[in-house]
Amino acid sequence: MTRPSSGQILNGGILFINAVGMPFIAAGLGYILMTLFFGKIVTFPRLFSIYAFAAGVTLLAAWIPLFVWLTEPWKWVLIGMGLTTSCDFRWNQTVVVIGGSIGVMVLFFKSLLPLIL
Repeated sequence: MTRPSSGQILNGGILFINAVGMPFIAAGLGYILMTLFFGKIVTFPRLFSIYAFAAGVTLLAAWIPLFVWLTEPWKWVLIGMGLTTSCDFRWNQTVVVIGGSIGVMVLFFKSLLPLIL
């Protein structure tokens, strides 16, 4: 009764990898879109720190059921504020990077869905 089952360990491992890996994926996509559309404006470590801090702050509340509907948009708002204040992006550049990142991630995971099911 005190031992976790293998399903719980697998589920916890998947959620942990998701929490740690998604800032890497989102920052990588943002960096690729930034260099494609605007040339290299900032370094990847600086861009990644913005994505990681925003994800870390929102993960504190994301474990609450159905709270993801508030924390996920808030994470992207924090990323946008970080890009405009810390990286000196204009608001239209921020919208392109964030919108493109969200669009590519949605299309990528939507294309993976038939392979998983």
